Amino acid sequence: MMFLQGRFLPVAVQKKSEVRSSDLAFLMALRGLALILILGFTSIVFFLYFQSRPLIAQEGLSFFWGREWSPADNRFGALPFIYGTLVTSALALLLASPVAVGSALFLTVLAPHWLRRPTAFLIEMLAAIPSVVYGLWGIFMIVPLVRTFQVDLQNVVGDVPLFSGPPLGVGFLAAGLILAIMILPTIASVCREVFGAVPTVNFEAALTLGATRWEALRMAVLRASVPGILTAVTLGLGRALGETMAVTMLVGNRAVISPSLNSVGATMASIIANEYPEAASDLHLSALTAVGLALFVISLLVNLGARWIGTFYRRKMGF
Repeated sequence: MMFLQGRFLPVAVQKKSEVRSSDLAFLMALRGLALILILGFTSIVFFLYFQSRPLIAQEGLSFFWGREWSPADNRFGALPFIYGTLVTSALALLLASPVAVGSALFLTVLAPHWLRRPTAFLIEMLAAIPSVVYGLWGIFMIVPLVRTFQVDLQNVVGDVPLFSGPPLGVGFLAAGLILAIMILPTIASVCREVFGAVPTVNFEAALTLGATRWEALRMAVLRASVPGILTAVTLGLGRALGETMAVTMLVGNRAVISPSLNSVGATMASIIANEYPEAASDLHLSALTAVGLALFVISLLVNLGARWIGTFYRRKMGF
């Protein structure tokens, strides 16, 4: 405190100029960090664009729907890798989303307190396992199980196009299954935060009005959490689209397009990981960078689409 003209003034008044200077420095630091993020994003875009220009100049946009990939003959088509990425990611979402949302709902609303923390910890620990470890585990555990399942399923349903072909174990089905396990903790963790933000009084009020537990969960929790669930699924999809090592070890790595989940294939991330270190020509490097550009664009469109859907649901439900 400082005595001035018979009155005490707070220290904050004495150091008013110093406080303003620190606030300004803090603001400038935050702006600098935001600018670094923007520059990083912009540099990635420019790198992908300029590195892929030689290939796009030669092949044109037909590169993105071309089916043949033969570096020895300088023939490059990205469609098999785009197809493989979308198939494995979609399969992973179909398998992981119900389990992740259901487990998050159980842990947030229904599970006893003694069970919530250890179970949530185990689910979150799945996200800490390295991708290559998932790949090794998938080779020795998932592939034999998938091969047995493929044989038994073909004996039951016959030669259905969706499950046709030799039961190799590796392929779209194995890659989609390992991706589902990998993205499950991401979706479940975000959903737990979303469900935890819903006021418990809504759930209790629905029970008081005579709703069953499922009806109360559906109306008071799930309906209010649709935008958050979509965000969680989008984050899981983002990881599935860009996952590399585990998928590379299980997908089979052949540039083919097949309607069968038993078929081997390749993804955009796996072809870059496999061939980029050994690319011998500038055109080959440019083609792999163009595949990366396609992956970047698809990821961007998915996130923009999810953001639009979330905004639409918020407006529709009056949030």
